[in-house]
Amino acid sequence: MINMYEVSETNKMIEHEKLDVRTITLGISLLDCIDSDLDELNRKIYEKITKTAENLVSVGQDIEKEFGIPIVNKRISITPIALVGGAACKSPEDFVTIARTLDKAAEKVGVNFIGGYSALVSKGMTKSDENLIRSIPQALSQTERICSSVNVGSTKTGINMDAVRLCGEIVKATAEATKERDSLGCAKLVVFCNAPDDNPFMAGAFLGVTEADAVINVGVSGPGVVKKALEKVRGKGFEELCETIKKTAFKVTRVGQLVAGEASQRLGVPFGIVDLSLAPTPDVGDSVAEILEEIGLERVGAPGTTAALALLNDQVKKGGVMASSYVGGLSGAFIPVSEDQGMIDAVNAGSLTLEKLEAMTCVCSVGLDMIAIPGKTSAATISGIIADEMAIGMVNQKTTAVRLIPVIGKDVGDTAEFGGLLGYAPIMPVNEFGCETFVNRQGRIPAPIHSFKN
Repeated sequence: MINMYEVSETNKMIEHEKLDVRTITLGISLLDCIDSDLDELNRKIYEKITKTAENLVSVGQDIEKEFGIPIVNKRISITPIALVGGAACKSPEDFVTIARTLDKAAEKVGVNFIGGYSALVSKGMTKSDENLIRSIPQALSQTERICSSVNVGSTKTGINMDAVRLCGEIVKATAEATKERDSLGCAKLVVFCNAPDDNPFMAGAFLGVTEADAVINVGVSGPGVVKKALEKVRGKGFEELCETIKKTAFKVTRVGQLVAGEASQRLGVPFGIVDLSLAPTPDVGDSVAEILEEIGLERVGAPGTTAALALLNDQVKKGGVMASSYVGGLSGAFIPVSEDQGMIDAVNAGSLTLEKLEAMTCVCSVGLDMIAIPGKTSAATISGIIADEMAIGMVNQKTTAVRLIPVIGKDVGDTAEFGGLLGYAPIMPVNEFGCETFVNRQGRIPAPIHSFKN
């Protein structure tokens, strides 16, 4: 039973500590849209999305008004398009027609992003997969709402290095195709290892083939709430620190569970999961970096940063899983540079480097996220960075991802402007020693020995 104290406490978190539901994401299966005729396929996709999601935005707005809980984004995730388009699409240009259809459907229903322009190639690529991947630069440069992802590795299958090499080239081509907007297209492209089927957060959201025809997934966020709570236990021991994070994560997740249940009931769509990730924004006071500094770091990137992040991530999960029967997605702490003012400040202060960020990804939710790098960075170097991050995910049996933005025409010392929730980012230096011989080897890196558990 919810009492008045809990209502008052939640209102305080919303009004003063930037608690919000970051996204309601409606997953829609497009498997029943598959057709060998491209025009018919596009028609079916448009009709399925616009019919299934016609009330998504209005229902989200109604819940906001009735409960006083901010819902920042209403979004859609779909079946990976490489699967849906395989029968009809014979070239990258064919896939781009689907991207335009998806963008048109997203605009029609009023969502800000639609995720699932994706391919799953952790062990190998079909011709359809390759065509979709090669279409990504054109698709992202000609649309506004499309988000794309490629899963190139997993603990069970190893890392598809042919796909890694291709993705490095695609990231660079996407940067060139959107260079007039600080290579913004790359902010909507994620390369994964162990991608989850039910992630509600963009740009990596897609609806896995194990999911229902439609499903509601909700992502909550409360870095400001956690930081405020930790201010009250300054100087205390680790036990009290951990208890405070767990209790706060429980409260934040309960808000997400409430919204998910309401959205599911009103839309007549099954509830999937709550993703309890701490997702920052560019706003001051809504930063994962500030939490880590409140724990005791002078600046993020200082010695102890990885340990502090590991503690935070673990306690968030422990608190959150008690608040919802179905926790999924990524669920932990995001550390994107451009979307977190504290991370930006740490980069500018010289305490946070690309190498330290890579170390931090061993213990956080995702990986190298929203990092702007010099536009002159080679495709091979980008592939090498992707490969390193995929190896962390593969060996540690966790999801890792790379969202790098080589900003064409800019170098270290410059700043890239992305706008909105995507924020801005200082251009970070990249190790300039080459890795072409390594990434140009053909085939895949085998799965680790501990993957054999059958």
